[in-house]
Amino acid sequence: MGNQREIWISAGAVGVLFLCLFLYLGHFVATSEQDMINNSYNSRQQILLSRNYRGSIYSRDGEVLAETILNDEEEESRNYPYKNLFSHIVGYSTQGRMGVEALANYYLINTNTSLSNKVKNDTAGKKNPGDNVYTTLDVKIQQVANDQLDIYRGAIIVTEVSTGKILAMVSHPDFDPNSIEEIWEDLVDNDSSTVLVNRATQGLYPPGSTFKIVTALEYIRENPNTYQNYSYTCNGAFRLGNSKISCYHGSSHGTVDFTRSFAKSCNSSFANIGMSLDRTAFQETLNDLLFNKELPLTLNYARSSALVSDDTPPAEMMQTSIGQGKTQITPMHLNMITCAIANNGVLMKPYAIDHVENDEGTVIKSFKPSEYGSLMSEEESAILRQLMTDVVQEGTASKLKGLDYTAAGKTGSAEYNNIKGDSHAWFTGFAPAEDPEVCVTIIVEGAGSGGDYAVPIARRIFDAYFSEKQ
Repeated sequence: MGNQREIWISAGAVGVLFLCLFLYLGHFVATSEQDMINNSYNSRQQILLSRNYRGSIYSRDGEVLAETILNDEEEESRNYPYKNLFSHIVGYSTQGRMGVEALANYYLINTNTSLSNKVKNDTAGKKNPGDNVYTTLDVKIQQVANDQLDIYRGAIIVTEVSTGKILAMVSHPDFDPNSIEEIWEDLVDNDSSTVLVNRATQGLYPPGSTFKIVTALEYIRENPNTYQNYSYTCNGAFRLGNSKISCYHGSSHGTVDFTRSFAKSCNSSFANIGMSLDRTAFQETLNDLLFNKELPLTLNYARSSALVSDDTPPAEMMQTSIGQGKTQITPMHLNMITCAIANNGVLMKPYAIDHVENDEGTVIKSFKPSEYGSLMSEEESAILRQLMTDVVQEGTASKLKGLDYTAAGKTGSAEYNNIKGDSHAWFTGFAPAEDPEVCVTIIVEGAGSGGDYAVPIARRIFDAYFSEKQ
């Protein structure tokens, strides 16, 4: 009798385990269908492609960004009408996948065409049309950003502050996705080429003075009631022991308060500020801003890094405070921090796919704005917005002053080697300053001053955005 009871208990336990496994598999299949189909080892993807041809990708205003062309023999080829213009963000679908072609692969190879169309196509021995994907990308803004970056290496990102929609994403050098097979063949012989790297999301750079946004936030957090009383006399350099931090081009800013230190991007003052900060608290702020962490981003990206601790040497702490040293950031991450500042501290998850339609124009799925959470308090973001407004009104981004719209931002000139004067030009900011709508982040590799090179680019992008609204 005892043995029989143990057998029943064991059988019941095994049954429960099988039930749990069954439920888990059911949940996994239901929630991970896209990942399963997109897996290169899943044969179902090839089955779908044997029945459906790949759908088209459109801009937000209905321009074709990628399409499948059928010849008289129903043979398929993928065509990208804008060639290099959307190369990294739209991507490609042969020789692997990249960009929206990868993100939306599940929708593009599935079909929701009507039953009558399926019957008609089956009878004629034709494939069904895959569903079409409409992106958040704006052709005019993308074109302006691309033209402004011109021959320089670098990246530009334009996003909508309140939603996280990606309006434009440019990375140079670029490529023509219509020639992706030849490009891959060339890469075999030139494995040092970075043409396929999306610098906007995968490029890691020293942030330079744009990082003073982060240092300023930490100082505000540690001195919420007294930060406005800060004062420092800049004679062109900050010295501590054998270490020295110089202001850009050796400028001497004289006596500066907290606001003017930020507006004039005074390296000496911010090195002084950095040395006063609590290291543990600073690292917590870095964590809050998603350094050394995963980002809420579906595009492939590199992880930004910034570390401080009680063991950080003074010389390194000084460098970190002004965005130099070991600190690395992607333009996309900086854009996300800037968007949170513009959006009362709340980060909206960036996204590039707006909705999916079948071939008859019926919406199959819509993607809505989604909050990631607060990176800072509403009060902190308001202070930073005012600091960034002062950068335009009386600081290093003055080329954005006196326009039909107001703007706010932070420039940066990030040194990247030991040759004096070699620096990447940065700008990150938003407009209008009082009610932010659009956020722009720019890096121009090796160009020099952010105020001289990146700010004029930002102005033309802002101009394009607001001219569309008129």
